Amino acid sequence: MTQSRWVQLLLGLLCMVVISSPQYVWTLFTQPLMASLNTKLAALQITFSILIVVQTFLSPFQGFLVDRFGPRVLLSVGGAVTGLSWILAARVTTLTGLYLTYGLLGGIGTGIVYVGVIGHMVQWFPDRRGFATGIVAAGYGMGALLTTFPISESMKEASYQQALFRWGLVFMAVGILAAQGLRRPPELRTVRGDSRIPGPESRNFRPAEMLRTPIFWLMFVMMTMMSTAGLMVTSQMSAFTRDFGLANALVFGLPLLPLALSIDRITNGLTRPFFGWLSDRIGRENTMVIAFTLEGVAMTLWLFTRANPAAFVLMSGVVLFAWGEIFSLFPSTLTDTYGAKHATTNYGFLYMAQGIGSVLGGPVAALIHDAYGSWMPVFAIIIAMNFATALLAGVALKPMRRRWFGAISARRVAASPAIPARS
Repeated sequence: MTQSRWVQLLLGLLCMVVISSPQYVWTLFTQPLMASLNTKLAALQITFSILIVVQTFLSPFQGFLVDRFGPRVLLSVGGAVTGLSWILAARVTTLTGLYLTYGLLGGIGTGIVYVGVIGHMVQWFPDRRGFATGIVAAGYGMGALLTTFPISESMKEASYQQALFRWGLVFMAVGILAAQGLRRPPELRTVRGDSRIPGPESRNFRPAEMLRTPIFWLMFVMMTMMSTAGLMVTSQMSAFTRDFGLANALVFGLPLLPLALSIDRITNGLTRPFFGWLSDRIGRENTMVIAFTLEGVAMTLWLFTRANPAAFVLMSGVVLFAWGEIFSLFPSTLTDTYGAKHATTNYGFLYMAQGIGSVLGGPVAALIHDAYGSWMPVFAIIIAMNFATALLAGVALKPMRRRWFGAISARRVAASPAIPARS
């Protein structure tokens, strides 16, 4: 049964759900942690940056381990470490302790699971890479939907420490159990059929080869800019909600911030399989242009409607819908380009862009806010990044990849033995 790729997809999805909360409910903990640890927002947000930087900068090494030893063992470890990070964070009384537990340990655990599951899916679904990576990435984007309100209620009924401890135990147990069914695909299949996906793969590029190509570095810059945009929103929403005067606002009788976060989890999840599916049909770069432009427009409208609580909630959902697709588009584009054999390790290098984005969108964005006393400059920078990345996808990445596949096809033809003409 575990040899069915749909079972593998389901198990990978569950693993992603387990590791989603450390990133996507972090904003719920910022205010009580600032009070408990007597620290400022910029210093506290270093925790979030450590989480993402460690998650991403160790991912090439973690991807290599998954490729080497298989997903079951490594993802079991990742699930256990993710849960342990919350359990230990519940006991800390210093900012350094929070950095080491929620940040460092959390980054190690979530990084193993994230890069492992993405690499697993692009190997099991060579014909539907955009869709499959979108589904499991949706688990990461939407998984916190299951925990946002329960964690918020736990913090009201008891404390943030109790919420961290209880949910850490849940993450550990579920993560270990889900990983037990993961198996490598029996073979690496080749893509057939759809001419809009630039396969079939004629060669699998190793990380050292990939890192010498300009396409990779263009994609790295693009993913960095898009990661910065989304991580600014997910890490700072509690702060700019307060600055916009909406901290105590109610929408449909519900507190604005948990409601916005819950809607964001839905849209941030749905966008990943949707745009992944779309990219399987109209092409990766064309889909990027549409999605990244949509985010730039949505961020602009969000800024102009920020005083209206209902509009704030609605537009936050649109912004996250236009952002979350990077986690299906970039891994599928990368694997289309460089092959599936080393996909987990290769994506680990690209995923490091998320770490840089966490620094720019977390403490750097907070410092810009402190310097100007406003979120307006931060929003302006993010909006410019959105439109710039959309432009790069259409005018730079698309022609570069077209030439890349043309050169590969030419080499394959030149290397093929000549077929003697019939007499």
